[in-house]
Amino acid sequence: MHTNLLIHSSSPYLKQHAHNPVEWREWGIEALDDAQKQNKPLIVSIGYSACHWCHVMERECFENESLAQMMNQNFVCIKVDREERPDIDQVYMDAIQNMGLRGGWPLNVFCMPDGSPFYGGTYFPPQNWQNILLQVSNAYQNHFEEIQQSAFGFKKGLNTSEFSKYGLQIDKPIEMHHLDTAFGSLQSNFDTEEGGMNRAPKFPMPCGLSFLLNYSYFTSNIAATKQLDLTLTKMALGGIYDQLAGGFARYSTDALWFAPHFEKMMYDNAQLVSLYALAYQKNQNPLYKKVVFETIEFVKNELSAPLGGFYSALDADSEGEEGKFYVWKYAELEAILGNNLELFCITFNITKEGNWEHGNNILFLSQHIDNEDIRLCILKLLVYRNNRIRPGLDYKIITSWHAMMVCALVDAHNVFGEPSFLENAILQAQFITNKLTFKTSVGLGLYRLYTEKDNEIIGFLEDYAFVIRAFINLYQTTFDIDWLLKAKQYTDYVLVSFEDKNEPFLYFTDIEGSTLIARKKEIFDNVIPSSNAVMGQNLFILGHFFSNDDYIEKSSKMLKAMQKLVLTDLNYTSEWANLALLHSNPFYVIVYGGGDSDSFAKEMAQKYLPNKVLACVDSKKTLAIFENKSIGNIYICENNACQAPVKSVKQVFENIFK
Repeated sequence: MHTNLLIHSSSPYLKQHAHNPVEWREWGIEALDDAQKQNKPLIVSIGYSACHWCHVMERECFENESLAQMMNQNFVCIKVDREERPDIDQVYMDAIQNMGLRGGWPLNVFCMPDGSPFYGGTYFPPQNWQNILLQVSNAYQNHFEEIQQSAFGFKKGLNTSEFSKYGLQIDKPIEMHHLDTAFGSLQSNFDTEEGGMNRAPKFPMPCGLSFLLNYSYFTSNIAATKQLDLTLTKMALGGIYDQLAGGFARYSTDALWFAPHFEKMMYDNAQLVSLYALAYQKNQNPLYKKVVFETIEFVKNELSAPLGGFYSALDADSEGEEGKFYVWKYAELEAILGNNLELFCITFNITKEGNWEHGNNILFLSQHIDNEDIRLCILKLLVYRNNRIRPGLDYKIITSWHAMMVCALVDAHNVFGEPSFLENAILQAQFITNKLTFKTSVGLGLYRLYTEKDNEIIGFLEDYAFVIRAFINLYQTTFDIDWLLKAKQYTDYVLVSFEDKNEPFLYFTDIEGSTLIARKKEIFDNVIPSSNAVMGQNLFILGHFFSNDDYIEKSSKMLKAMQKLVLTDLNYTSEWANLALLHSNPFYVIVYGGGDSDSFAKEMAQKYLPNKVLACVDSKKTLAIFENKSIGNIYICENNACQAPVKSVKQVFENIFK
């Protein structure tokens, strides 16, 4: 069997391509040097292990001997795992969009030997791929100067700053009336029948839904509340949610949350656990509790590494077919369920002909139903399904996604009081400090991921943003000051190593690890919130904990620079809008003088209160806000001034909600 250099990779996605006849290389200085020496253009092909169309293009093109020969003769071929190297993905996704093309994966970009892009696209069928290979090779040989000029132009465009690209400036603060206007624009695109936005396919966009949760809290806006509850309910009842074992698929291909693209990603499920838990805290919907517990169980059973860490993804495909592990023929159900067949089929909308393609059925609900017979059916089907060939597992442990799940476990513990959630969160946070952290002269640094080999990739801003957020949350539940101090140490490292001296936004890449043709900044939300927006929130919150006005001012400048974009495109700036809600409303530092801190945290979790942080005085009185605080008292502080102490959490709520 042919083997290429990817056999030595730590990435499951790259290893999938290790036996292609294409002489794939990993991204690195050696591959670019070889391209320079041989005067060959690069093919940079980017994907990820759970990507259905990546698998299709591999089977059709990269396993094709004649196409592989053309690639090997005329190009230096580089494979990139976008989850391992989101910095490379950002650069070339930006390039494709600058070319006026639609982005997606697999992403295939043709570049000069130095990495400057000049053409590309996403999925190519075999004949199209052959034509593109011939055309690009011919152009490189016979029209080199034109290709070089084009690549120079795209490289220049990629290095344009966000301020220049979007016409930004440090504006006035974003106030509530600005957010009211932005919400009105967002509302015009709501799907008020099925939830989410009025389009297909439908993605769960946790940061957008988080904004609806927070905006409805601050404004009591009925439309925001209804749309949030509608969306969360429809998603939980839909085929996008695994009705047997819990956990959400990547997105639904239709507007009804019915037919999923079956891959399951850690970042989706972590964010949605947090969202459903916090939404339950606000409205006590039992369906939300069911989703939280089932999804955490799914992560425990299918995405947890034995020695610590959360794996990144489950594939959409098994046995070469998308969704085969999850769908059902009527005859299968008939054989397994016996007397309960009719009840089950009515409950989950099953038909003899199949409610999906090729006679298959996807399980989905019209309403939340919970009874003993249905639970018995689910157990029988799980036993049967667990004997099927399982989808592929991507066993990378990615720092940011892992931290999101730590945060989710803390949120779920706070709301539901389940001790095992907090125990797991602490163990997984210790995994970050033990396996993914390194010490520096200016703070604590992070690696991007944990693998069996030595950690080699330095963390990106996304990794720091979510680890800091997780540790801040963990402190407010355990009141172990070490978590908060570590959050500050990671932050101090970020402010040095990711700083742009000319703009308030932070770079996505560490100054030590940035070797690409452009150094990008991530300011827009996608399925994962903007790392700059999350860092803006972290700085705001840590500023209140540590009485650090510089942190709060940095957060404010970042937010002011985003005013234009928040007001015109709330769909992709929701996390900035969440930060704006914190800056433009009263914000409370609630300090417990000491005593029964577990009961204090548990009682404070009875109400949804996003505009606060909790602190508990430690024996060393580590923080300035701990001065003059006495045991048994609770202090509500705002703008560096504290009210007279109260004795109970009930009085705290009375004072805040009066």
